[in-house]
Amino acid sequence: MNYINFENTKQHIHFIGIGGISMSGLAQILFQKGFHISGSDMKSSPTTTHLQKLGIPIHIGHRASNISPTTDLIVYTAAIKEDNEERMAAIKNNIPTIDRAQLLGEIMKNYDYPIAVAGTHGKTTTTSMLTHIFLHAKKDPTITVGGMLDAINGNLHIGRSSYFITEACEYCDSFLKFYPFIALILNIEADHLDYFKDIKQIRQSFKNFAKKVPTEGSLIINSDIENIEEMIEGLSCNVITFGFCPEKSLWYPANITYDSKALGTFDIFYNEQQMGRIHLQVPGEHNIYNALSACATGYELGLPMETIIEGLSQYRGTHKRFEYKGNLKGVTIIDDYAHHPTEIKATLKVAKQYPHKTLWCVFQPHTYTRTKAFLTEFASALEKADKVILTDIYAAREKNTGEIHALDLLNELQKNGKEVYYFPTFEEIECFLLENCIPGDLLITMGAGDVSIIGEELLGRELSTLSTELSTISKA
Repeated sequence: MNYINFENTKQHIHFIGIGGISMSGLAQILFQKGFHISGSDMKSSPTTTHLQKLGIPIHIGHRASNISPTTDLIVYTAAIKEDNEERMAAIKNNIPTIDRAQLLGEIMKNYDYPIAVAGTHGKTTTTSMLTHIFLHAKKDPTITVGGMLDAINGNLHIGRSSYFITEACEYCDSFLKFYPFIALILNIEADHLDYFKDIKQIRQSFKNFAKKVPTEGSLIINSDIENIEEMIEGLSCNVITFGFCPEKSLWYPANITYDSKALGTFDIFYNEQQMGRIHLQVPGEHNIYNALSACATGYELGLPMETIIEGLSQYRGTHKRFEYKGNLKGVTIIDDYAHHPTEIKATLKVAKQYPHKTLWCVFQPHTYTRTKAFLTEFASALEKADKVILTDIYAAREKNTGEIHALDLLNELQKNGKEVYYFPTFEEIECFLLENCIPGDLLITMGAGDVSIIGEELLGRELSTLSTELSTISKA
């Protein structure tokens, strides 16, 4: 059944939880296409204010009275439970309801070339690389990305072409509701173990995602994924591999060099033919993998290689992906989204190549289940930093059952002889850093929660001090 049809824009679609970054983006896409959109959220925010300025009616608070009997479709987020007043009102009035992932899949059906970027790591970065490539090629795609990207002034770009680019998250099998013409699988590792039972189930989920690609479409997949043959067996679509091994990859790099900030330069090959030389503006080996997949995607859709390389060279990072935040009295502050052991290793490997005296890592564990499942792996990954500071675990969607604490991770690190500290408040961490960091040090705030506040607060203090000094000088 098709719930969304761009040729029938008289539909009234109501969003429960419209203030979320993804929900608001989808609402704007449909609003721009001419649909009648309304929404509700528990509290007012800059996002809801922005939507209201566009002309979208927003209700603050969830109430049955927000649902009009004439509404054609209700969209809700995973956080909205069945006993929500608005969902119950929808059922009472026989209004169809779908979740956010299903809506995204429905929207994809209305584009000729939907591109879905999946993988345990690298989705946001690769989607951002594709954004730069397709914008440079003047293809004007519609884009939804899981981070803030300067090239589109946010996380959403509503284009006017037949191209649609989005991230595809495996959590709760969400991406199985998508309809990609081209699907990317960047990597497959254990994660989201509050939903998946084990890596075997995760691999099966990714295999089912690959099966969503139609015969005329393409799967672009990392050839370094363990037992890749199992993942692609029986697929009817075109399979394009990328990786570091020429023997098993159609797309691969050669003659790789890194500068003093770990920015990679390499020759790129396709089917043993050199296609050009790429100079990345984002650091690390993992970003070479991401770039290979982005190049393969653009080329598969007929973009000239020269245009692909030029577009890729313009990408200088997404917010929260090794993002330079500022300098505090000679201490460089970086913020990074890494919240999985593999991501932490990759980020700290890059940081080791970055000019520094002491490498400090303020790590905020993300979710209790992930921290418990990867406790020893987190400790091993964090050893790459010179000094580690731990915050409390960021709960996100979970409740604290008392089974795991940041102190458990501290104990694991101490067992390995690591210099590690724990503070229950951000303020205590900020004071400790101010007292112990010296000029030339590199400080990384790391995690998928709100740990970036620490670096921002430190830089804010510096600005406040500078403002006070300037005020004193002017008065003198």
